[in-house]
Amino acid sequence: MNPLLRLALEAGPLGIFFYCNAKFGIFTATGVFMAATVVALAANWLLERRLPVMPLVSGFFVMVFGGLTLLLQDELFIKMKPTIVNTLFAVILFGGLAFGRSLLKPLFGAAFQLTDAGWRVLTFRWAGFFVFLAVVNEVVWRNFDTDTWVDFKVFAIMPITIVFTLSQMPLILRHQLPEDRPAA
Repeated sequence: MNPLLRLALEAGPLGIFFYCNAKFGIFTATGVFMAATVVALAANWLLERRLPVMPLVSGFFVMVFGGLTLLLQDELFIKMKPTIVNTLFAVILFGGLAFGRSLLKPLFGAAFQLTDAGWRVLTFRWAGFFVFLAVVNEVVWRNFDTDTWVDFKVFAIMPITIVFTLSQMPLILRHQLPEDRPAA
């Protein structure tokens, strides 16, 4: 899939959430976010005949916590969703490591081949990053108003994640298996 299209499918619902929150408020934004998430997942399925694990899990929680937000008219639920999703990802990754499995390998093994040590370190770092995201979400939603939380979710989390991802490149290059290394 074209990288720009992939980005649009992954970040588009969040951008729509931001816009609708600014124009119509958190409850309308939540409903539109839920619909946009379903559309993005459906488009992904139509284009690739598969659903990426992380957007699928996140989409499930958008439906559950978005539904609770709308049903109970309480924005607390949509604000807690990132904390719960990121904590779940961290627990799964740390749990895999505890059982001797680097669970990022099945997800990204087709993209690049790393040594077992490289997969372990990368998995540990991502698990820690998910803990960081969960904690930061808690701090922001508990200490700032809803609009600030939405702004943070849209304009800070994505750049932070991109910077973190790029910061993993030295590890990936250092632990790349020889047949996967680019020619010098």
